[in-house]
Amino acid sequence: MDVARIKAIFPYLTAEEKRQVDLLLTVGTPKWRPLIGPQTIAYESEADVIGYGGAAGGGKTDLACGLAMTKHTVTAIFRREATQLNGIIERLTDILGGTQGYNGQKNIWRLPDGRRIDFGSAPHAGDEAKQQGRPKDLLVLDEAANFLESQARFLMGWVRTTKVGQKCTTLMTFNPPTSAEGQWIIQFFAPWLVEEHPNPALPGELRWFATLDGKDIEVADSRPFVLDGDERLYEFNPADHAPENVIRPQSRTFIPSRITDNPYLLETGYMTTLQSMPEPLRSQMLKGDFKAGMEDDQWQIIPTAWVKAAQARWIDKDALGVPKGEMDSIGSDPSRGGRDEHVISRRHGTWFAKLATFPGMATPDGPAAATQIVGLRRDRSPVHVDVIGIGSSVYDFLKQNDVQVIPVNNAAGSTGVTREGGLKFQNIRAEIWWRMREALDPMNPEPIALPPDPQLLADLCAPKWFLGKSGIQVEGKDEIKTRIGRSPDRGDAVVLANITTIKNSFWEKEPQASARRKAYDPFAV
Repeated sequence: MDVARIKAIFPYLTAEEKRQVDLLLTVGTPKWRPLIGPQTIAYESEADVIGYGGAAGGGKTDLACGLAMTKHTVTAIFRREATQLNGIIERLTDILGGTQGYNGQKNIWRLPDGRRIDFGSAPHAGDEAKQQGRPKDLLVLDEAANFLESQARFLMGWVRTTKVGQKCTTLMTFNPPTSAEGQWIIQFFAPWLVEEHPNPALPGELRWFATLDGKDIEVADSRPFVLDGDERLYEFNPADHAPENVIRPQSRTFIPSRITDNPYLLETGYMTTLQSMPEPLRSQMLKGDFKAGMEDDQWQIIPTAWVKAAQARWIDKDALGVPKGEMDSIGSDPSRGGRDEHVISRRHGTWFAKLATFPGMATPDGPAAATQIVGLRRDRSPVHVDVIGIGSSVYDFLKQNDVQVIPVNNAAGSTGVTREGGLKFQNIRAEIWWRMREALDPMNPEPIALPPDPQLLADLCAPKWFLGKSGIQVEGKDEIKTRIGRSPDRGDAVVLANITTIKNSFWEKEPQASARRKAYDPFAV
């Protein structure tokens, strides 16, 4: 019987018959071979970074084990929690027929042919730094959506080899994320996972990306280039440029898989288990539905559904030429150098414009950040600046140039109360974040519209709150940064832009209101 005939009848065989066929086909061959379908496509992919999965039961663990045993010399397999590695070790034990070569104390498995598999975890932000300087030619991030984006990118920085001809690969296996912290994986594989992407990619199709100013930019192909200002130069003499200045794009792909692609697991009754799960978990695990709802933390200050609704009603008024009214407020969350961005949010009534972001290297000091704000300011709109850190310099520079600027000290006390319930706030940070919650509440008669920015969604859904003796308290920025691995700058900028301050131009037209102006408190209800 030829291979084509075996492929044709294979789906109709019983589990025992399939095992017998496997025994016949694997005589004199490796102990593992990929399943026909998505697993084979992923196994044979030439992409530098491979995303695989989307639904439960699609053979994610087997793919990781198979690549480690047959295609790579040094493999590192990571799960967020160390105990979650047990399933992978058990599967390797089944395939290899025992634990010969496995050292549980060192978390290393040495195979008879000289290949090595390391096992690791990174339960807390910063744990990934322990892996610095440990090269591997295959990095597996199993259930990658459970990792922080900063952790994933750090670990990817050590995918390398000195072995000539050895391909280096990062394999990310994952199901749809169930929390805001895991949303980064959707943006990372946006051409495959974002439905409204302007240039969607097919499963298994290669796309190339370069990182410029800390952001991933999709490029046309794998050709290296150098930058001349903002222009990419593909025709250049390598001798004229330092190697680190030559940008070499990496390729990515995503291959979806489901339990229906795994005939062995399909016959175990696991399909029934997935079908019995409650929504949205059922759609996520059974169908790999990345649009299915996430599970919010019970103390999340702003529900994910509220932010998504605000983004769904947003239209690009600038691109469509639709009048947007005067600019009423600007929110600025400055940063000096480093990886954090300077984010500027502009609000016109209830409509928020696309966020303006500037990399840290473009914002070396307060005057630079202030210049960026002034370049975007219109209609003499008030500017609300977080004055902690570099923000104090930004405030001073704007004030000296007669720009209406309001210093926002998150740690300062608050005299406001919630619109419903009359609860107090511990500080200004708690108040302005709660005001954002009130603005996004579906019961708000004047609903706001937010730009459909995935990172903004994650930022606004990140903070948690609790009720203390002094009133409502909101998780501090440093606490959030520790928990999610980055600073929620975009969310903070929008929250600042949501503050309402009467323009100086109003008081100038109404001189009799000077007494009211002196008594005006922008944080009062």
